[in-house]
Amino acid sequence: MKFAIFGTGGVGGYFGGRLAQAGEDVTFIARGRHLSAIQQTGLSVDSIRGDFVVNPAKATDSPQSIGAVDVIILAIKAWQLDDAMIQMKPLVGENTLIVPLLNGIEHMEALINAFGREHVLGGLCRISTFVADAGHIKHVGIDPFITFGELSGGKSERVQKLYDVFKNLPGVTVQASENIEFGMWEKYLFICAMSGVGAVTRQPVGGFRSIPESRAMFRRALEEVVLVANARGIGLTENSVQSVMDRIDQIQPDVMASMQKDILEGRPSELESQTGALVRMARAATVSVPTHEFIYASLLPMEKKARTIR
Repeated sequence: MKFAIFGTGGVGGYFGGRLAQAGEDVTFIARGRHLSAIQQTGLSVDSIRGDFVVNPAKATDSPQSIGAVDVIILAIKAWQLDDAMIQMKPLVGENTLIVPLLNGIEHMEALINAFGREHVLGGLCRISTFVADAGHIKHVGIDPFITFGELSGGKSERVQKLYDVFKNLPGVTVQASENIEFGMWEKYLFICAMSGVGAVTRQPVGGFRSIPESRAMFRRALEEVVLVANARGIGLTENSVQSVMDRIDQIQPDVMASMQKDILEGRPSELESQTGALVRMARAATVSVPTHEFIYASLLPMEKKARTIR
């Protein structure tokens, strides 16, 4: 299959790198020094599941030069989506599938409106990675997991075909989901609470989970996401909350969510698509989410400052 990795950051670089390592036709879309390094010396990935280098690696900053592909792995920040959808158009042919690995929920409607439901799968991943230097990805935590599926639910031939590619990749666990919307909300439950509580406490997961007061705050944040999900017809439960609580106790203590890293380093972040989105959905459903209201109000000044500087 012919893949375009739209957004060769930590997530796109890792999963795209594993695809290229396995011999798939992969083109990385990147910019600046990162692009130059990939073109000149390949893509280097340091991983807790085994280091590897893709060299030579196909990379460009021009989607037009690639043409239509079979699959677009969309691995960008949610706030970059509007520009990305314009740039992606030359990649989308009659049978192209878009697999979004963004954090949040609201991006799905935007992608469907731009490209049509027939081109968009639901998707999510779990991994902790970052760009360590130009052409260099570091995978530091969480066993890499990716899942995707039809938004209407159930099985399909095209999802199975994509699953068959991913199932043979080293360092990746894959699942073809028959209820991807529920899975995306489970991911949102985890990342929205972890990003917000981590950012407002300025602590990695090992810091806030070990203090009773901030641990309780994290649980309240989870419970509020469940309330909003239920108001939208998504059946998250108390078991969903406990599952996340159990998971954070197994994560390496120095792990931080990407939104948290961006806020702490003064960069534009996904605050609006994670905490902000939860607050907006709660207001629309007349659901009370005081923990997320507090987190959003506390972090918004730093977010606005980062965007003003940018």
